[in-house]
Amino acid sequence: MRKKLAQILVVDDQEEILFSAKMILKKHFETIFTANSPKKIISILNENEINVVLLDMNYRIGFEDGREGIHWLKEIKTLSPQTVVILMTAFGKIDTAVEGIKIGAFDYVLKPWHNEKLLETIDKALGESRKNTKKTAAEKEDKKYFVGTSAKIKQAYSMAEKVARTEANVLILGENGTGKYVFAEFIHLNSERKKQPFVHVDLGSLSDSLFESELFGYAKGAFTDAKTDTPGRFEMAAEGTIFLDEIGNIPLHLQAKLLHVLQTRTVTRLGESKPRPLNVRIIAATNSDIKAEVKNKNFREDLLYRINTMEISLPSLRERKDDIVPMADFILDQIAAKYNQENWHFEANVGPYLEKYPWKGNIREMENKIERALILADNNTITVTDLDILDFEDFQENDDNPLSELEKNAIEKALFKHNGNISKTAEELGLSRAALYRRIEKYDLKNT
Repeated sequence: MRKKLAQILVVDDQEEILFSAKMILKKHFETIFTANSPKKIISILNENEINVVLLDMNYRIGFEDGREGIHWLKEIKTLSPQTVVILMTAFGKIDTAVEGIKIGAFDYVLKPWHNEKLLETIDKALGESRKNTKKTAAEKEDKKYFVGTSAKIKQAYSMAEKVARTEANVLILGENGTGKYVFAEFIHLNSERKKQPFVHVDLGSLSDSLFESELFGYAKGAFTDAKTDTPGRFEMAAEGTIFLDEIGNIPLHLQAKLLHVLQTRTVTRLGESKPRPLNVRIIAATNSDIKAEVKNKNFREDLLYRINTMEISLPSLRERKDDIVPMADFILDQIAAKYNQENWHFEANVGPYLEKYPWKGNIREMENKIERALILADNNTITVTDLDILDFEDFQENDDNPLSELEKNAIEKALFKHNGNISKTAEELGLSRAALYRRIEKYDLKNT
């Protein structure tokens, strides 16, 4: 009998129960874990993709109310939502098991169990686990992209959805950090090629000497370190999409080699003479004014025509002010999930600062500042000082600025916290000592 692909965890403080369960289940399922203490649950879930947990409800002698089982049920559902929990309980304790079902358990089995009934319940639980896994994956996919409400970004995504259904080459324009990689991936995942590779190449980081070997591949013996035949990035992207990031940085003599590949739809590995046919979609991106580069003879016009069948521009954060606060909330949720944390939020006065800050690095800069702030912040609350967005050149020094009162209060709190120590206050606020002195003068805080 072929075993079913499943990872099952049995948690019980009685060794004979664990032994008995393992003997029965290992005949039918691929991997069986056992734990004689519920304290081991978290580490096992963190290290393995557990499909089903068989969870006893009582662990301490003299305590038979099942509250520990309920507690650990909640922990499992929080830590691993796709994992299905089956409660194990003795006859006469069914009421607590029923309560467990109401808060998320799949079912319960009575101890001592009937083997057939146990296996039947686990089979049904596995079906539920697979549905949960698909649902969780779909939810993650839904949360992957933040579109926003600004007209420019909605127009860009609308165009991307239309272009994705075609085979047209796409050129994405936008400042550093505007999300060109995410946008290219969005096009790929909405195309007919979505189940095939999406290969990203940062052309800006490729040296001239590595350009051909990385993109086109090489044959064994083509150069000193060429020990084996190796495909390049174009071949790796076969049937899928290759994303040529920062294409404006390629030197002219290498642009000709790339143009030849795009024109002929073939690639020739270094050390070989026979071209290999290519079936790959091209998405390129640049933060430079590519048409000005063409005019200045720094970028080939014929190469531009090859890559920009469709041209889509991504707006900077300065052009989508209304999206800044919702995007910050979205990024905070994503980063908190990355660190397996919940219930993080920004302090109430942070919004105006986020909107006023120039965000020269756009979304990438915002992600960096929020991640750093989450690491440094206390009590799941991120403040303006945690974000380090107080000191910037474009701050408007006028009395009508609604941020002035917020900044004044932040400085007052920091000065009070550090008993007027300028160095410590400046460090917490992310300001230089000189910048802090200017603000103390501005807000007349000398005697604070």
